[in-house]
This record gives sequence, C-alpha cells and structure tokens, in this order.
Amino acid sequence: MGLIKLAAAGAIGYALYKYANQNKAQTATAGGSDSYPVRDAGPENMTHTPPRWSKTDEAIDESFPASDPPSTY
Repeated sequence: MGLIKLAAAGAIGYALYKYANQNKAQTATAGGSDSYPVRDAGPENMTHTPPRWSKTDEAIDESFPASDPPSTY
C-alpha cells in the first residue's frame, strides 16, 4: 500500500513539474518577464533621439550591456 502511495505522489509531482516548465517556456517565448527587448545600437534606433551624439556615445551604446569596454579606448 505504501508503494502505491509513493508512486502516486511521484506521478503528481512529475505532472506539476512538467506543467510549471511548460508555462515558463510559453511565457519566455511570448515576451514575458524572462525575455527582454533588444534595440540595435545607434541614435536612429532610439525612441527619443539625443540632441548630440559623439563617437564616445556611439562606442558606449554599441558595447552595452556587455562588460567589455569598446575597442576604441
């Protein structure tokens, strides 16, 4: 009798695990909290174009969010 209860608990746990992972995958592919919008570098791809744009601004924008500094330094 204990083995049947253990098997039932395992099956329920597995079903819950699969259900949770399925919802997580759907959220990520549907633009949920696990995915972030990515913008191409450059002022032409910004929603609000800055009044001034220097080579330093361009290098910083191209390197973000990477931890490496731009190659122009």
